[in-house]
Amino acid sequence: MGAPQPTLLDQLGGRATLERVHRRFYDLLFADPWLAPFFRHLDQRFIEDQQTDFMAGNFGGPRIYRGRPPAQAHQHLFITGEMFVYRQKVLKQALQECGVPVDLARQWIRVDSAFRKVIVKGDLGECVPFAGDGRIVVLDEIASR
Repeated sequence: MGAPQPTLLDQLGGRATLERVHRRFYDLLFADPWLAPFFRHLDQRFIEDQQTDFMAGNFGGPRIYRGRPPAQAHQHLFITGEMFVYRQKVLKQALQECGVPVDLARQWIRVDSAFRKVIVKGDLGECVPFAGDGRIVVLDEIASR
């Protein structure tokens, strides 16, 4: 038996890399004129930590994420395919700015893409109102990007 293969988390440089990328990623999203309204009532640091915990587990690290699964966490958000693609463009920018090697960035994006089917909605009828206040979040598709 040989040595265990390094996980994607190991190859990326561990949790510190995920924290750095997620800090930059959410800095960009919270400032983005189109997608920022999705985050209006959220604490950025909390979201960064949640995303880091979630992705660390999906990159072969410990599964310490205790939040809602992606489908439940996004069920009240009308996220279109176009928004998902745009969000991934922002993620790619954060990965590049943080110096993640291209091959590892591609693997990161591939894992991230696996959640598209449970986040993207084809129409508003697929949204489920948020349990806390009954809201559904819909953004203006015409807003500048």
